[in-house]
Amino acid sequence: MSDRMDKHGLAVDAELVSFIEERALVGTGVNADAFWSGFSAIVHDMGPRNAALLEKRAAIQGQVDAWHVANPGVDAASYEAFLREIGYLVAEGAPFSIETANVDPEIANLPGPQLVVPITNARFALNAANARWGSLYDALYGTDALGSLPAGKDYDADRGAQVIAWGRAHLDKAVPLAACSWADIDGLSVTDGVLSPALADPAQFAGHNDGTDVFLQANGLLIRVVIDASSTIGGTDKAGISDIILESALSTIMDCEDSVAAVDAEDKVVAYSNWLGLMKGDLAEDVSKGGKKFTRVLNDDVTFTGADGAAVTHKGRSLMLIRNVGHLMTNPAILDRDGNEVSEGLMDAMCTTLIAMHDLDRDGGNSLHGSVYVVKPKMHGPEEVAFAVEIFDRVEAALGLPVNTVKLGIMDEERRTSVNLMECIRAAKSRVAFINTGFLDRTGDEIHTSMEAGPMMPKGEMKDSPWIKSYEDRNVDIGLACGLQGRAQIGKGMWAMPDRMAEMLEAKTNHPTAGANCAWVPSPTAATLHATHYHMIDVLGRQAEIKAGGTRGTLADLLTYPVAVQPNWTNEQISREVENNAQGILGYVVRWVDQGVGCSKVPDINDVGLMEDRATCRISSQALANWLHHNVVSEAEVMAAMQKMAAIVDRQNAGDDTYRPMGPTFDGIAFQAACDLVFQGRVQPSGYTEPVLHRRRLELKAQRNH
Repeated sequence: MSDRMDKHGLAVDAELVSFIEERALVGTGVNADAFWSGFSAIVHDMGPRNAALLEKRAAIQGQVDAWHVANPGVDAASYEAFLREIGYLVAEGAPFSIETANVDPEIANLPGPQLVVPITNARFALNAANARWGSLYDALYGTDALGSLPAGKDYDADRGAQVIAWGRAHLDKAVPLAACSWADIDGLSVTDGVLSPALADPAQFAGHNDGTDVFLQANGLLIRVVIDASSTIGGTDKAGISDIILESALSTIMDCEDSVAAVDAEDKVVAYSNWLGLMKGDLAEDVSKGGKKFTRVLNDDVTFTGADGAAVTHKGRSLMLIRNVGHLMTNPAILDRDGNEVSEGLMDAMCTTLIAMHDLDRDGGNSLHGSVYVVKPKMHGPEEVAFAVEIFDRVEAALGLPVNTVKLGIMDEERRTSVNLMECIRAAKSRVAFINTGFLDRTGDEIHTSMEAGPMMPKGEMKDSPWIKSYEDRNVDIGLACGLQGRAQIGKGMWAMPDRMAEMLEAKTNHPTAGANCAWVPSPTAATLHATHYHMIDVLGRQAEIKAGGTRGTLADLLTYPVAVQPNWTNEQISREVENNAQGILGYVVRWVDQGVGCSKVPDINDVGLMEDRATCRISSQALANWLHHNVVSEAEVMAAMQKMAAIVDRQNAGDDTYRPMGPTFDGIAFQAACDLVFQGRVQPSGYTEPVLHRRRLELKAQRNH
């Protein structure tokens, strides 16, 4: 039992009190008494309303379940009418445009890659913040982006030559020269603000650094051509070019939610401490890499002489957003006056906004326009979005901040939000700075919402479902119709295979082509490679074309639930699908529960490393729960698959000294947690994994503390 301190009726863990009062509040102008009294009022006023919204979610789901049971195979029109009758679907109001003000250019009009990283890992957070700039040569050389070398080739020499050739070819496409190829030049020079050899479009010349660096731009993104004939690469390059450095991750979501395992005050203080370091600009982490030890800190800004001769200062770091948790979870770090755990979403809103105040008056800080960017996930419909807006109204008032300082990112990852997206945006029209499709969570919610409709098709086939295309298209179309262009980001989801960069280079052009200002990538290296897509695709131009073409995707398609029609799966196909889902769940859950790792690269059943977080786990657990419920498989068959896959996961982690095998007894807390997600999956709220994972992680921590 942790020590608690009374703060205006809140029983707060002493470790959290110490952090808030001795670190977070210092320098903000907000005193401790005002903070705690304001927060207590928010908790006790809004906590019961939060609970009522969750009860409404459950009640609506109960109505949907009952309708499917009573109306198997009923036509789409009747289904839509039913959803309108119960308030699941709301009427759309008149056209409108959002009114969000004081947004930074990375949000408003600079399309580019976006990272999402666990805020509890300081090294990852620093790497992501510093991924504003990345070496194209390193990204090509150190990944599979250029494919395999033929047998007998020397990696250093031949791969190096490939890297240089690819880089030159990309410059020819993104920033072409007027009279020759980049592969043919002997050097670069700048005289009186003019680059020689000349660019086909002189406006693409952005500046230089005393003849050592030349800065170019393509679709608003800077490209830094490094000239260093004394370096290993530059010395063998006839133009003396030693690297091509790209402006890469324009923005990064520092995540308090899906990619972390934060279950108590100890964990939350780690998360808030790292956010504080980022907002104050003093976060540092000692790193050992390649036999060397050094301290990683935030990068300085980049300075150079512009084409007009004036000094230019350009950001050296990603614009940082902070993802709070949704409305569902509570946390034992704080209890209300009745002894109930406080909503973790309210905690995050108050604490992360307070911490961001350190940035608002800081020269060269995160936001140059005095804004705080909070991404709010897992909201169900406009009423819950409006509630989030009201939370930040109250937080701003309690902290003495101007109204609408906090900008809101709406994750379009729950079905009730997707089908009511315009009204969700309207509810936050003065705050919204971001909407994003989250295919993984959205699929999990799709399965859970329609659980009683019948057995769902395998998750691999679901990507071709009508609702998926409608979902992705409507997210862009509705965002544009609501005036997000030039004011807010329209985002797309994650590339989940960090070791498959060649495939990413081929496939991920689809996101900027779809009109997305940003799309998620799994690493700084991937951000640099993905940046090349934005050099070639004018996203703002694509948005104008899409907007002129009218709305795509229909509500009817969006409401087409992915039930398998007369499935004739073989036993082998069923077994393969069950084992694939079981392996993904176990590989993720064992690290979450035993090691507190909320996001990691987990080998799949074919030993391909996939980025897994709670969203991917939600899909797999709901898929198995659905097949169990509809007798596609039996409990005994699923348990046998879980034990079989646990042995494989144990083998895949054999080289990790901190790993605790699940077999051969299969009685550990982590294995039990994975089984809970499957066998109790149908009754989990909205199919979320958090309640089970948090409960089991707390159980493990309590066991270790005794």
